[in-house]
Amino acid sequence: MAPNTIDFRPFEPPLPPGRARALPWATVLAASALTAVVPVVASLPLMPPLGLITLLTWRLLARFALRPWAAAPLGLFDDLVSGQPLGSAVLLWSLCFIAIDLIEQRLVFRDFWQDWLIATGAIAFCLALGRWIALPIGAHVDTMLLAQIMASVMLFPLSARLVAWIDRKRGPTS
Repeated sequence: MAPNTIDFRPFEPPLPPGRARALPWATVLAASALTAVVPVVASLPLMPPLGLITLLTWRLLARFALRPWAAAPLGLFDDLVSGQPLGSAVLLWSLCFIAIDLIEQRLVFRDFWQDWLIATGAIAFCLALGRWIALPIGAHVDTMLLAQIMASVMLFPLSARLVAWIDRKRGPTS
């Protein structure tokens, strides 16, 4: 018989409210910075946008963890760290938040597969439009863009697992 793996401690003190509210912001900022800090030497640009994936995961799994306007300042930080044209992530991440709000008005209940599909569309949208904003039209990066989209989409379940664990550690104040 397997040991009980439930981590339920009803009398454990939760995080203070300020830290519990700051934790989603900190994880998105750390994921955006991680993309720029990690020394990856590759012949193909396949590094997924970790900040975007983390932001979408927080928005889809813990709806009220981030305010609707949070996409703009977090996108600005990502633009500053990643070297993308200033304002591109601000616009694209805000449009993703608006699209998710519109989808949530139609879908009353969602499961993980629908969240993954929504995240796939948002990631593909942001990477494709980010390519259109940052690179000239004649640049032949379409196959690398598809590979980056696929790598990012396959990373979403891991991000969902990590965000769910962090959200559970935040306590019932969320």
